[in-house]
Amino acid sequence: MQLTAHTDYALRVLIYLTIHTDKLVTITELADFFGVSRNHLVKVVHKLGVKGFILTVRGKGGGIRLSRPAREISVGSVVREVEGHFQMAECFNPNKQGQCAIQTRCGLMGLLGNAVEQFLQVLDKAVLSDLVTVPFAGQRLRSLDASQRHPG
Repeated sequence: MQLTAHTDYALRVLIYLTIHTDKLVTITELADFFGVSRNHLVKVVHKLGVKGFILTVRGKGGGIRLSRPAREISVGSVVREVEGHFQMAECFNPNKQGQCAIQTRCGLMGLLGNAVEQFLQVLDKAVLSDLVTVPFAGQRLRSLDASQRHPG
């Protein structure tokens, strides 16, 4: 299973905001830090705002911040809201159900469905503040040079 790049960056943005609770963060700052397209991050930030994970302040001196404390935002809820669906195989697609020749005798859908549910249950137990380690939250984040900031 692999999360979309959209979900990956949504989590990265939220972690960055968890670290920087003392200020409003701009999309340009995020794009520069992560070395990704500002346009891509605009879409990610928009979705996070629509889903209620962040607040936006418009105008000069504006930016974004978490809508509530990081300890109150479940990683599972973020992944569910941003990822949208977990169609692990064609048989999960409602438009394709009944088209598989072995669907009536296959247990793959049940097995994968159970695996996804357990995956999400693990994520539900974590909150954003759990994703920030003490050393990383301090000097390490500020000291990374541009060559180290790109996603790996």
